[in-house]
Amino acid sequence: MKLNRYQNMNDETLLAYYYADGNTEWIGILLERYTLLLLGTCMKYLKNQEAAKDAVQQIFLKVISELPKYKVQYFKSWIYMIAKNYCLMQLRDKKITYSIENDNAATGLVFENNTDELKEKEKLMNNIELAINDLNVEQKKCIEMFYLEKKSYRLIAQITGYSILQVKSYIQNGKRNLKLLVEKRNNGELNH
Repeated sequence: MKLNRYQNMNDETLLAYYYADGNTEWIGILLERYTLLLLGTCMKYLKNQEAAKDAVQQIFLKVISELPKYKVQYFKSWIYMIAKNYCLMQLRDKKITYSIENDNAATGLVFENNTDELKEKEKLMNNIELAINDLNVEQKKCIEMFYLEKKSYRLIAQITGYSILQVKSYIQNGKRNLKLLVEKRNNGELNH
């Protein structure tokens, strides 16, 4: 397969090809596309270039083994979550000091050898990820595009074909439902 001619395809198309024929070369194109994102994410958490490079290799393997199990719609968001969770697991296992910078880079949180806090944060992130998958399709799509991909209401409306009012409603209702689902998961009311 001549990979160069597929480099300009969007993630959704490459995923569709992968799900259609199972050829891991499609995943290879996607992984190549996001290698720097993964390396940057791993450096942010692990604070060590060699550890980050090793982590990226492990994440590649994890993606190849996990992708067939899920119907991923937004590869970039999904792979970011995989990388983040992998790094958090590494930090928990090694019990080292690390800092997580807030997405807006205004504040930083420091966790020092506090595996309980790390476990709680990891549990919360997993519960949020599972809860997002429990939302209805419209809410899930709008929540992921708005919060994970940082798209505006207008852009989401253009991509999905929903009106801006619908997008706003799906996000507000999705956020409320997400909160309820996460609370239920945290209380052990939902198990899957």
